[in-house]
Amino acid sequence: MSENLNYEKEIVAIILYTSCFLMVVAVSLVVFFYFSRKKIIQKEIEKKNLEIQHQKEQLHAILFTQEEERKRIAQDLHDDISSKLNIVSLNAHLLSAPNLTEAETKEITENIISLTGKALDNSRKIAHNLLPPVFEKFGLNAGVEELCEEFESSKAVKIHYKNEIDFDESEMDRHLHIFRILQELMNNSLRHGKATEIWISFNTISNVATCNYEDNGIGFDSKNTENQKGLGMKNIDSRISFLNGSIRVNSQINKGISVIFTF
Repeated sequence: MSENLNYEKEIVAIILYTSCFLMVVAVSLVVFFYFSRKKIIQKEIEKKNLEIQHQKEQLHAILFTQEEERKRIAQDLHDDISSKLNIVSLNAHLLSAPNLTEAETKEITENIISLTGKALDNSRKIAHNLLPPVFEKFGLNAGVEELCEEFESSKAVKIHYKNEIDFDESEMDRHLHIFRILQELMNNSLRHGKATEIWISFNTISNVATCNYEDNGIGFDSKNTENQKGLGMKNIDSRISFLNGSIRVNSQINKGISVIFTF
């Protein structure tokens, strides 16, 4: 009888110890999962905050670029178009002056025609910078071809352009971002990179539209993140985001630059 009682006590003790152990394990698991979940949520919040901060920086870069573009256009209109039209106006008033000789009338008229022609040419250039007519009429490929010709006309750079993509004309808004990215890269290659040759190609890799851009300029240390924080690169990053694409920039000192972006 005593042995049975002791056996039962041992069984009860084992059950109690096992229950206590399981409870401790359960509590430990609850605490572990609680803090793990808390860490996951914290990391998600941090990631979201970084995304929001990145979007704010992109928006700031776009707004800043737009404001600078407006200032440039306003300056061009004021310094060039307005000044020429003012002189045209003055010359037009001179025509109403009495006792003008035929030679004077002819000279004033020629001045008016000449200045009006220059003002028209310059207004076309301003409009062209806003949206090139070739791009608007014939699409991205024609726009990039003309852009290459314009840069080559300076005799400072040789551009090799190749396109293997049939661009959809209905995506003109998206294509304008691609055009502006190339415009920014080419300006940087000449202005900062001192490049004498540029290579641009459009192709499809694994069903993804891709642009490859290279130059033979002085390059920079792309591993230094500070070199990729300029307004130009922020503007490019913003356009890449709108295109739901990605971009990779590689460069070394005196070894040019290589840029691959998808769109």
